[in-house]
Amino acid sequence: MEILAEIKGLTKVYGRTLAVNDLNLMIPRGRIIGLLGPNGSGKTTLIKMINGLLTPTAGSILINGCAPGPETKARIAYLPERTYLQNGMKVCDLVDFFWEFYEDFDKDRALSMLNSLNIPFTAQLKTLSKGTKEKVQLILVMSRHADLFILDEPIAGVDPAARDYILKTIITNYNQNATILLSTHLISDIENILDEVIFIRNGQILTHMPVDQIREEYGQSVDAYFRRVFAC
Repeated sequence: MEILAEIKGLTKVYGRTLAVNDLNLMIPRGRIIGLLGPNGSGKTTLIKMINGLLTPTAGSILINGCAPGPETKARIAYLPERTYLQNGMKVCDLVDFFWEFYEDFDKDRALSMLNSLNIPFTAQLKTLSKGTKEKVQLILVMSRHADLFILDEPIAGVDPAARDYILKTIITNYNQNATILLSTHLISDIENILDEVIFIRNGQILTHMPVDQIREEYGQSVDAYFRRVFAC
C-alpha cells in the first residue's frame, strides 16, 4: 500500500491547551477515510496543519515526501467547514478564479456539474440557498485533480437531498489514485462510502482501521462502534 502522507510526533499547543498530542498517522493513497471524533478532539487543528495553515509545535508532516508548503498546497484540495468564498462573487467568477489559481482545476468538469444542477452561472453566491452554496463549494473542490482531498464537515447543515448529492459528487469524481479525508459528525450518513476510519480524541489517534474490519470483528456499524468507543 502506497503511503500518501506520513505524520510523526505531531503536536500543537495553544497557550496551555494541548490540541494535538504526539500524533502519529500514515494516510494511504487511494482510500476514502473518515476522520471522526467529538468536538474539541483535534480534528480541525490536524486538518489545518496538514494544509499548512497552522505550524506544528513539534513533529513532522510529509505529503508525497514534502513538508507543508507551496508544493503540497498545489496537490491538496481543501473544503473548510466555513466558506471562504465571497458572497458578492458570481458562480462563473468563482469557476474562473479556481481555473486561474489551480493548475489541476478541470473547468469543463465544474461547468458540467453546475449545469446538471441548473445552477445559474451568473448568479451571485449570496442569492443561493445554503444547500446550493454547499454544492457550489464542493463542485469547485472536487473539480481539481489533487492527490489529497480534505473535506471538513461537507454535509453539515444541509437537507437530506443536498447530502445525497454531495456524497454522490464525492464518489463520482473520486480519483482512485487520490485519497479523501472526510471529517464529519454525521457518521451514519457517510459510512457507506468510507474505506477506513480514524478515531481521534484529545489530540491522539485512538484507532485507525478498515470499515470492513469493524463490521467483521465487532458486528457493528461504524456509527454504533463510534458511540461505543466514545461512551467510555
